[in-house]
Amino acid sequence: MTYTIGELAARCGVATHVLRHWEEMGLLSPARGVAARRVYGPGDVTRVAEILLCKEAGFTLDQLGDLFGAADRDQRRAVLSGQLAQVKERIARLALAQTLLEHGLRCRHEDYQACPRFQEMVLSRLDGVDLAKALDHP
Repeated sequence: MTYTIGELAARCGVATHVLRHWEEMGLLSPARGVAARRVYGPGDVTRVAEILLCKEAGFTLDQLGDLFGAADRDQRRAVLSGQLAQVKERIARLALAQTLLEHGLRCRHEDYQACPRFQEMVLSRLDGVDLAKALDHP
């Protein structure tokens, strides 16, 4: 099955100008049909889905260019490893934020901000205490 730019954009939930921009950056390479109109095939659909997923994982378009343009497996693995490290760091920060929010919800104090433990956790960050340690609270 093939798609016009409008059909692919609608299927993937992006604007047509986004697909054109990705093409300009070398991330997409649609075939050209009658009157040089873009024709997108199954591989292009997969590539757009991959771009969207990678963007959700925090890749920039330039990083995607590096990934897609990697000359070999080792270069691709290096790009993927770098991004994985960033994703893990974001996950860790979010998990710690979750801990803080959960404390606020289960805190026995009328106002969690008046809770001495909450204040200790938050202020320990100003003293350079590692976030994981600051939020370690039973």
